[in-house]
Amino acid sequence: MFPERYEVKITVVKRLFHKDLVEKYTENPSGWRPCQKFKEGQEFTVSKDTPWVMPKGFCGWAWADIQKIVWGMARGGPRLFVTCCTDGYRPVIFKLERISDQ
Repeated sequence: MFPERYEVKITVVKRLFHKDLVEKYTENPSGWRPCQKFKEGQEFTVSKDTPWVMPKGFCGWAWADIQKIVWGMARGGPRLFVTCCTDGYRPVIFKLERISDQ
């Protein structure tokens, strides 16, 4: 079916916080903070056999945003990819790396 199968490592590169947008477009700006689900440097590994399964402790919203890229990489796609979740106020930047069996 798919001859190539790879694990994919997800690393949290950066958490951003757009205070200007929060202040301009939300009703309670003082209640907003950078994403608390992740920390810079945090790593997750996605199985080569089940790349559609969200890693334990991962954010469901962020997983919905990056899952298709992870799945493609697990089946022979690019070796490295940088992407982010689609939270416009506090996006999280992820580095995705295809892990070779060596």
